[in-house]
Amino acid sequence: MFQSRSEYDRGVNVFSPEGRIFQVEYAIEAIKLGSTAVGVQTKDGVCLAVERRITSPLMIPASIEKIVEIDDKIGCAMSGLIADSRILIDHARVEAQSHWFTYNEKMTVESVTQSVSNLALSFGENDRNSMSRPFGVAILMAGVDENGESVLLHMDPSGTYLKYGAKAIGAGSEGAQATLEEQYHKSMTLDDGVKLCLNVLKQVMEEKMSSTNIEVGICGKDKANGKFHLLDKEAIDNLLKTL
Repeated sequence: MFQSRSEYDRGVNVFSPEGRIFQVEYAIEAIKLGSTAVGVQTKDGVCLAVERRITSPLMIPASIEKIVEIDDKIGCAMSGLIADSRILIDHARVEAQSHWFTYNEKMTVESVTQSVSNLALSFGENDRNSMSRPFGVAILMAGVDENGESVLLHMDPSGTYLKYGAKAIGAGSEGAQATLEEQYHKSMTLDDGVKLCLNVLKQVMEEKMSSTNIEVGICGKDKANGKFHLLDKEAIDNLLKTL
């Protein structure tokens, strides 16, 4: 006789009779509590935009980091348990630098994502370096490869990663994704992509959008020598005026 769901969902290595691992599903649900992040890939580059949740007027907004640089031409946005994401980000940075040091070439965005995915899959193993549970974070990895191709990848707590033209994660992801599906097209320029990211965030954010409560990261082939960079408050303010 089958055990009840509550007995199957305690173990991270145990499949239920329906073929499900409940702890992974719960980790995916945890991401829906995180702040909304949007990524758009265009022919000229990639852009990421994330909501900063400022819960107190005493909080310093600059201390909330939701978009980080992995390598010169790779950045990532995250939603969910940010403490978990730090482990994955540190791993991605070490892998990218080790690859460059060993092979004298930059690691591709997909290869970096795959290395992070391998770590995300190592939960529940009898190893001091692995987590005892799935990572409760989803990641949007964005960048431009050395061949000039711009790439946007989404990875969830199950370790699955897929390429997207545009993707939203976090609390407002369902509404944001529906808007992206309506408005995104492959012929977009990077400037159009940035405006789309901001328009989508504006729709799903509860508070009025300002340069204080959002972060924007761009990796464009013709911007900042093709390097991934975060926009400063002045640049974001100028963008918000155009919406």
